[in-house]
Amino acid sequence: MNQQYRIPTLTSRSGTHPVTVVVGDNPVLETLAQWDAMVTATPQADVSQLSTWARLRGTVGYQPLYVLVWRGTDLVAGAQILRRRFPVLGLVGYLPYGPLVAPTIASREEVCRELSDALAHIARQRLQMLFVQPPEGAMDISSELLSRGFRPSNAEVAPSGSLRIDLTIDEAALRRGLTKRLRTWTNQWPARGVTVRRGNEQDLALLSDLIGRSAEHHGYEPLSADYLRTMYRMLAPAGHVVLFIGEVHGTPMAAELYTACSDVLRLRLRGLDRSGQAVRLSVPAAITWEAMRWAKAQGLRWFDFGGLRAGTLQALLDGDTTADQPSVDRFKTSFGGTPYRYPQPVEMIHSRMLRASYDLTRRWPAGRQLISRVTRMARGAPRKSS
Repeated sequence: MNQQYRIPTLTSRSGTHPVTVVVGDNPVLETLAQWDAMVTATPQADVSQLSTWARLRGTVGYQPLYVLVWRGTDLVAGAQILRRRFPVLGLVGYLPYGPLVAPTIASREEVCRELSDALAHIARQRLQMLFVQPPEGAMDISSELLSRGFRPSNAEVAPSGSLRIDLTIDEAALRRGLTKRLRTWTNQWPARGVTVRRGNEQDLALLSDLIGRSAEHHGYEPLSADYLRTMYRMLAPAGHVVLFIGEVHGTPMAAELYTACSDVLRLRLRGLDRSGQAVRLSVPAAITWEAMRWAKAQGLRWFDFGGLRAGTLQALLDGDTTADQPSVDRFKTSFGGTPYRYPQPVEMIHSRMLRASYDLTRRWPAGRQLISRVTRMARGAPRKSS
């Protein structure tokens, strides 16, 4: 049941409606619909703040907690916190790409204060730990939270920055942003038998297999086929997930899964069969190029590569395009685009003993590996069984 934990006496600058903050874990459907509408209307918002994403994460043990800010009957801001109990750590919450404030709101400062007060209250009273990665443009949220006892965080509950491409330019300009090698390939793919098609639910087993092959090559644990299927079935009906399959003479060789929310198409997952011709013919690049063109045709504003390694991001922001990059980042930067960094991520661990233990753990390699594993669990899902 929703719990309204406080009704401030402050009023908006217009003096007409008070700001009310409501905290609850089970809003009525009408309220969730209002929240989802606000998320999709907020530029650069991510699917991880949609209520459907909370239901997806619910299949692997997470529970949502909503912090909703109302001005009269208008929903003007909020956050969808995902919570899970971990051994030793207790109840941990993470807030990726949130909280959000409606882009057209008046008196943003007041709403940010009330929203930050609510998050600080939750961090102290209802969670052992709360990790927050504010969305783009929310530097004021970071500052407000820091002033309320949060501290800078290195937990990386979401990528700290990424690379994106402005899709409002024409296709010729998009092509000029590619490296010379990729520009050549865009003319050669058809003659080489490389084609890209939209995937559907029947391609999910293929996607899972290709992701498994990539995971084996790079040494990470792939998401389970069941989770991928659930993700697709939950997000596809509303157009929040898009699958592309790259083929060579009709044989599938690579796949990319994207999420679409607000004005952004964002890369989420990629799989590749390296045993065939996919690498030699740059099939993954063909998929990415076609995904960019598709997103532009749909009227989306941004194509986002879904994150960069910290070193690559910093070098690009410093204007250094010659620094060594991991292959995965080198692939992304070959399409051009602009790097950007999200506001300072923050965290609150209100128990002094737990905070001291957490800080001590981070000093040792084994401890950092443990924290990294917990972080991956927060951002990921159950893996394939061996």
